[in-house]
Amino acid sequence: MDLNTKFTPQSWPDHPETATMEAKNKFVGFWLFLGGETVLFATLFATYLALKNSVPDGNEFRTETLFELPLVFVMTMLLLTSSLTSVYAMYHMKNYNFKAMQLWLAITGFLGLGFLALEVYEFYHYIHLGFTYGNSAFSSAFYTLVGTHGLHVAIGLVWLTLLILRNAKRGLNLYNATKYYTFSLYWHFIDVVWVFIFTVVYLMGVVG
Repeated sequence: MDLNTKFTPQSWPDHPETATMEAKNKFVGFWLFLGGETVLFATLFATYLALKNSVPDGNEFRTETLFELPLVFVMTMLLLTSSLTSVYAMYHMKNYNFKAMQLWLAITGFLGLGFLALEVYEFYHYIHLGFTYGNSAFSSAFYTLVGTHGLHVAIGLVWLTLLILRNAKRGLNLYNATKYYTFSLYWHFIDVVWVFIFTVVYLMGVVG
C-alpha cells in the first residue's frame, strides 16, 4: 500500500500501524527494543531489591519513614490516566480522526509532564533531607531505578512533542501512523514499569 495514498475514514485500514511491509518490520524491531528495555529494568529491580536494606548503621533513611505514599499515589494516577488518554488517541487514529487524536495525545503529554514535575519535586525533597545518591547503596539503587524510569518518561515526552508538532500540518498517513502507534506502545510500557516501581519500591517499602 502506497504511503502517500489519500484516505477517507471509510478507506482507512483497520490496522494502519501495520498496513505496509515497512511498518511491519519496524513494528517487529520495536518489540525487540521493548524486550531489551524489559531486561534493563529487570536488572535495575533486581539490584534495588538486593541493596534496599544496605544502609549503614546510624543512617536515618529507611523506606518505612522516607517515602510519602500520598505524593506517589498522585504521580501514579497521573501516569495511569495518561495511559488511558493514549488509548483514546489510538482509537481516534484507527478511525482516521486526526484532530481528536492530536488532542488526546496533547492531554497525554500534559499528564506525563505533571508526573515528571512531581518526580523532580520528590527527588529535590529527598536531597534536601540529605538522602542523596551517595548516601548509601540503597539510595544509589533507588535513584538509579526511579531516575532511569523518569528519563524514559522525559524521552517519551520529547518524542510525543516532536510527533505532534511535525505532523500538525501533514495530517495522518500510513507513514506516521506507525510512529504514533509505537509511541503509544512505549508509553504503555513505561506506565507498566511505574506500576511495578510503585508496588515494589514504594508500597512494599512502606508497608513492609
